[in-house]
Amino acid sequence: MLANIIYLVVFIILAFVLSIAVKAITRGVEAKQTLKEEKNFQLNKEENKISNKEIVNQLKELKDLNDSGVISDDEFQKAKEKILN
Repeated sequence: MLANIIYLVVFIILAFVLSIAVKAITRGVEAKQTLKEEKNFQLNKEENKISNKEIVNQLKELKDLNDSGVISDDEFQKAKEKILN
């Protein structure tokens, strides 16, 4: 009878420790996923900044060409629309 009580107590302790381990592993996986998503978000944000800078530079070049008379106002508008779309 005493052996059965001891086995029951050991089983309860083991089940408790296993439940804590599962919770810890789950939290670790979730934290890793969150960090990965944040990293991807930052990379996308940086790519958008670079893309925006490229667009601005292209528009400046077009404006310079238009100001110098190399392209007409109509050509400038068409090229600008093409870049922005």
